[in-house]
Amino acid sequence: MMRLLLTADPEIEVPPTTYGGIERVVDALVRRLRAAGHHVGLVARPGSTCPADQFFAWPGLSSLSATDTLANMWALRRAVRTFRPDLIHSCSRIAYLLPHLRGPVPIVMNFQREPTPRTVRLAVRLAAPHVLTFTACSEDLASRGRRYGGEWHGIPNFADTEALAFSPSVGADAPLVFLSRVESVKGAHWAIEIARRTKRRLVIAGNHTETGEEGAYWREQIEPWIGRDGIEYVGPVNDAQKSELLGRAQAMVVPIQWEEPFGIVFAESLACGTPVISCPRGSLPEIVRPGIDGFLIQSIEEGCEAVAKLATIDRAVCRRRAEDHFSPDAVAARYLELYDRMRAALPRR
Repeated sequence: MMRLLLTADPEIEVPPTTYGGIERVVDALVRRLRAAGHHVGLVARPGSTCPADQFFAWPGLSSLSATDTLANMWALRRAVRTFRPDLIHSCSRIAYLLPHLRGPVPIVMNFQREPTPRTVRLAVRLAAPHVLTFTACSEDLASRGRRYGGEWHGIPNFADTEALAFSPSVGADAPLVFLSRVESVKGAHWAIEIARRTKRRLVIAGNHTETGEEGAYWREQIEPWIGRDGIEYVGPVNDAQKSELLGRAQAMVVPIQWEEPFGIVFAESLACGTPVISCPRGSLPEIVRPGIDGFLIQSIEEGCEAVAKLATIDRAVCRRRAEDHFSPDAVAARYLELYDRMRAALPRR
């Protein structure tokens, strides 16, 4: 049995009451680690209800505030002294770890977005041998982090495969679904054009903004199509609605236009048995096997071809892909393997 101390950023509770990506991951990881017999502590925003064995609240509630960062750095130090962990797994700011980089406790530092070169290089220089290891939510992101030094492992985020209902089949008139933030980098405009050209209904779900460039994108490229040619917008959805929406879709079409670090929604779609149509950028080639779990496209024309081939995809294979690679149990097992290797590599003191 290990004593494991996890941290999450101070802005959102664990688990989140509404939106929250890494906060859901931390919550599920705490639960899986405890179920495996480990003693788990959590440092997170006050009000978090995650069932850790011991909870410590951040005093500072902003990751961007220098004052809050200093307060949280010392709060983590107090939590370590109280909890006495065998390993620290940080899903919060690397600055909070500064007092521990020369210490005896191994540290896993997780990244969900592009690492900052200066921060990573500084942490690598300060850390004692074998103390600090980096993880990223995809191998693609980890490969970029390796350019700045240190040991990196790509370990994906996970979908709640137990809560997401598997739909083994859908009707011939089932819609396509776009489920994500409705912004240009997520490719909602491509999804609309693919649906129109293939004469398929498209349900768009997710938040959108009214201001700035993305507000203009919504007003000019998305909103004019709502209510036309089978294009429907349903707004944000909760977990139950998400499962139903994905489960009754022929495919989830989110043709990303950027280097997506991971994108839990893609794993969630597969968990429902729903193929994914996206683009081969960022982590998507690690999630979707073309012709098996969906299709990775380079153009709207290729997207239309992918829709025509959806009948060749076995939805049960999509579900198994999610269970084998992106379920909480599968991902927790990878972290536990890493924890064991790190503890074994650290010189005894």
